[in-house]
Amino acid sequence: MGGYALFERSKRGVTLTKAGEVFTDQLPELIHSLYTLKSDTLEAAGNKQPSLVFSATHALSFSFVPHLLKQSDKIAKFGSFRLLSDSLNACEKMMRQGDSQFLLCHHHPHMHLNLNKNNFMSIRLGFDTLIPFSKPDSETLKPLWNINNKIQFPYLSFSSQSGLGRIIANTASINRITHNINVAFVADLAATLLAMVRSGDGVAWIPQSLARQDIEAKTIVTAAEKESNLWVPIEIRLYRPAKRMPPDAEELWEIFVEEQI
Repeated sequence: MGGYALFERSKRGVTLTKAGEVFTDQLPELIHSLYTLKSDTLEAAGNKQPSLVFSATHALSFSFVPHLLKQSDKIAKFGSFRLLSDSLNACEKMMRQGDSQFLLCHHHPHMHLNLNKNNFMSIRLGFDTLIPFSKPDSETLKPLWNINNKIQFPYLSFSSQSGLGRIIANTASINRITHNINVAFVADLAATLLAMVRSGDGVAWIPQSLARQDIEAKTIVTAAEKESNLWVPIEIRLYRPAKRMPPDAEELWEIFVEEQI
């Protein structure tokens, strides 16, 4: 590129040169600028794109997005929304590549997000809680595994691709009981783990917003008391690029800013 090497090959493999590191750091901003230019050009030509693009983690696409897009008449006027639902890793990639204008995900202070703070900004739209759930005993209605009792239990885990998995992996109170955990299953989707909890396959930490119907139906129960510190309070945050977006996206962002918690 312009006579400068971006990669350096050696017996140990391929690494970025200093020029390569600078180029890589600036690439997300370049991609976003090209995306914005394309959108502005189409709009000027009278060929405005019909919808805004949201990426959302699987759990929130089920539990929060429908509420989010219907909570305001101002939001409704924007018409259809294209929703790209995937793991947090994939959603972060969409944002960095300019394939999505907004990212909706859970957030925790100890969680690492693969979005450069200089290139992206966020607001809080809600709160949630990660709670350990178990199937209840059919007679006593108590959890099949009460993890407060320091017993060994089958653990239904999120994968490393999942944002919720990142949060759990960095929660000290959960790490302190790892000697009691027997990993029985690993999945990206909270809905998959919820179904397995419902079937009695083990214990999983599930967002309260996603588990609400099962809680009310009593098909699952909490596997630890709230006072145990094993309930993890988390936020629901909406991310956007720091750089200017197309006018309709900027207008929608301002609505979210007005209604943030």
